[in-house]
Amino acid sequence: MSNIDTMSVNAIRVLSADAVQKANSGHPGLPLGSAAMAYELWAKHMNHNPKNPTWANRDRFVLSGGHGSTLLYSLLHLFGYGNLSKEDLANFRQLDSLTPGHPEYGHTVGVEATTGPLGAGMAMAVGMAMGEAHLAAKFNKEGYPIVDHYTYVLGGDGCMMEGISSEAFSLAGTLALNKLIVLYDSNKISIEGDTDIAFTEDVKKRFEAFGFQTLVVEDGNNLEEIGAAIEAAKADKTRPSMITVKTKIGFGSPKEGQASAHGEPLGVDNVAALRVKLGWPSTEDFFVPEEVYDNFNSITEKNTKIEEAWNKLFKEYSEKYPDMKELWDKHHDEAIAKELLDSEDFWAYADKPDATRNLSGMVINRIKDLVPGFIGGSADLSPSTKTYMKEEGDYSKDNYAGRNLHFGVRELAMAAIGNGLALHGGLRPFVSTFFVFSDYVKPMARLSSLMGLPLTFVLTHDSIGVGEDGPTHEPIEQLAMLRAMPNFTVFRPADATETIASWYYAITSTKTPTALVLTRQNLPQYANSSKEALKGAYIIAPSTKEVPDAIILASGSEVELGVKAKEELLKDGIDVRVVSVPSIDVFEQQSKEYKEAILPNNVRARVAIEAAIDFGWGKYVGLDGAYVTMKGFGASAPAAKLFEKFGFTTENVVSTVKSIL
Repeated sequence: MSNIDTMSVNAIRVLSADAVQKANSGHPGLPLGSAAMAYELWAKHMNHNPKNPTWANRDRFVLSGGHGSTLLYSLLHLFGYGNLSKEDLANFRQLDSLTPGHPEYGHTVGVEATTGPLGAGMAMAVGMAMGEAHLAAKFNKEGYPIVDHYTYVLGGDGCMMEGISSEAFSLAGTLALNKLIVLYDSNKISIEGDTDIAFTEDVKKRFEAFGFQTLVVEDGNNLEEIGAAIEAAKADKTRPSMITVKTKIGFGSPKEGQASAHGEPLGVDNVAALRVKLGWPSTEDFFVPEEVYDNFNSITEKNTKIEEAWNKLFKEYSEKYPDMKELWDKHHDEAIAKELLDSEDFWAYADKPDATRNLSGMVINRIKDLVPGFIGGSADLSPSTKTYMKEEGDYSKDNYAGRNLHFGVRELAMAAIGNGLALHGGLRPFVSTFFVFSDYVKPMARLSSLMGLPLTFVLTHDSIGVGEDGPTHEPIEQLAMLRAMPNFTVFRPADATETIASWYYAITSTKTPTALVLTRQNLPQYANSSKEALKGAYIIAPSTKEVPDAIILASGSEVELGVKAKEELLKDGIDVRVVSVPSIDVFEQQSKEYKEAILPNNVRARVAIEAAIDFGWGKYVGLDGAYVTMKGFGASAPAAKLFEKFGFTTENVVSTVKSIL
């Protein structure tokens, strides 16, 4: 290791330790142990340009062990990303700083993904690698490898313990994603102590079983050994690679090798001892010698030239293949689907009863012809969720150009991979499973929301209408769960028009993920349903009175109950308004005037109908209203029997309305 390399690695260590100590909060162990591998990768093997952090053909780096965020922040500072300053490092974990406790995508320049939940970064990296392979298959021409980059992900024992990584890496091996390289920070320490208390498996053999090339670096401070392993990983053109790098948590400090180095500051005296052990030339906090900055600047200049060469290649490619340049632009056009709002063909449907999952499948096959970056699939359920794109091929190791993704029975990893595809850029992904299994999806959907990714979740079999499969497959509380999430839009459409509107909203969203919650059973089409569904709630069956006697609110399949109950109530001289509420989230974004027009304050007799728990409807129903909703779990029986058993009948709705008048 040359002196400047040694100093550069130690600069990462000192800055990381200082940031954690200044905040009196954080995780110094990973940065101290992993600094050498991170430096070797970023300085000598990774194509990236701090002067253009969003360069399309950059190598991606994901810090899956997001608790070690000061490692990443130190790298970003030293390389000059976004002018991240020493002051920013000194504000680590402070309010509104650019250096939050875990890396946040879109908040700090150079952060490729929001990480923190262990293993999530591993799975998102798989998605990024899948995106690279897909776009390379689609765009590259002989002599013009315009999509040609690697995805690197670094994580430790915790990431390997979490089940999501096994789900994701099993798929990565099946797909032979050879440009995915996993750096395993193996220090055998977790919060509770030595990993042997709960984690004794042979991780290397597990990855071999997944289909990875496996490499081992015995000394995590040996740059030459680390570099050779990275190059060996890049040389394998048939498999993804996992490099076990044996490190010491808290390296160089008196807490080296101890669990206490993981998640608490080293202490002032121990940071001072670290400087002495490393031979650091100053006792000043956040001190970095100028020659170290010069070293990082020279690396950046080299990388700038790499991008310049790519820009020249891309210009030649665009001139030689203008049709491909046009396709490239469409892939990267966030507004491409907005023209569908006025397309009669897009909004057309057959006027007959149909399940909203079928109608969604119809819309998917319309979108794919206009949005070339549209890509997605399901957790082994596309025949049921109706998410297969016709004539678009299956994504596989033999056909990365295929647009139909097969995630296998891996819902959690599927959602994270969807995030990775969206993060990669140039793609508009969707994922799908049964609605009840959104419980498996939720942690990664939460990251979609945090990152502002417009990933679409197609969630079918939306209620007790699932029937014979019984309560394990009948969602009850899941609507409330997803509606409670900030920056996440849930649509539960009632017919074809509302389903098309839901998809239009999803495919034109730029910063918000969307869930489409769809039926298995057929629903009627409504003459009064309209694009007003894009406002979240609208009057689908008006009252003849200026002030209706009551208001019935419903979503999805229960809109039919509301309409039928209105007809029965009219026989008794009760004139109600029926409001379809496909999206509470979108309705909440409307003006006070619009909300008042739909739900006037002077009408206090209100009934909400939904085949789920009533949680969340109170703001609309009020103290004087009532609910026709679920009070517990479902049961196993034909759907019609279940709707009757749990009170989802015209008679019960009529009775409920009358009870509050």
